[in-house]
Amino acid sequence: MPATPPASHLDLLERPLLAGFATVRPDGAPQLVPMWFVWDNDRQVARFTHTKVRSNYRVLQTDRHVALLVIDPDDDQRYLSIRGTITDIEDDPEGDFFKGLQVRYNGKADDVVADRGVRVILTLTPDHFRAAE
Repeated sequence: MPATPPASHLDLLERPLLAGFATVRPDGAPQLVPMWFVWDNDRQVARFTHTKVRSNYRVLQTDRHVALLVIDPDDDQRYLSIRGTITDIEDDPEGDFFKGLQVRYNGKADDVVADRGVRVILTLTPDHFRAAE
């Protein structure tokens, strides 16, 4: 059963905020990139889009432990940190999930996703949440 986010910080998952997505490279060094995401409150998971040609994707082939950090843009001392595991990687051959994130973050989507042939959907199942006010 995944961990449950604190109700006090659920808004950070529901709003279209940019998150820092961290993976652990084979040499043990962290790797951090900005990432769009959507929180699935029914399943208690975060979902992202990625491509099979990026280094973070290659890292996930050997270590699926990740972290996510969402900072409140209205109060930089308020944040929500998530540690967990990528429990599912599924193809997104038409880029439909990516288009949904484009609408969430930009209000509109591209007609055609140029890199749709290498798009995947990552599902993060949380093990731990840390909230700060």
